[in-house]
Amino acid sequence: MNFTPKSVLGAVVTLSIGATTLLAAGASPAAAAGRAHCDRAERPVWSGDPSRNMTAHGCSVPSGERRWYRVEVDTLVEPHHTTEYLNGPVDRTEKLHDRTIRCMGYTTDGNTLNWFGCIPH
Repeated sequence: MNFTPKSVLGAVVTLSIGATTLLAAGASPAAAAGRAHCDRAERPVWSGDPSRNMTAHGCSVPSGERRWYRVEVDTLVEPHHTTEYLNGPVDRTEKLHDRTIRCMGYTTDGNTLNWFGCIPH
């Protein structure tokens, strides 16, 4: 098989279009994510990195199961821990307002929602 510049260019273009199509198809479930709203939430920060879990109160969640949720939080409290232990000392606490965080899902415990798989903002 002889590879000419024209055939190589055609193959590259075909691969590029195919990759773009796959990326767009993979992004569509995330783009169609449900929106949730929470009055307040707490997400600890361990050694500079936010936890992938968040505890929230006063939430309204859309009906139906989703792959991803966009959680709009009025007040997000982030205690910055100096160690990797939950009961360890807290260096400082930040209070952030009007934040949107993407999470994979949640569990409920009474009036509390425990969000998991949250992407750092």
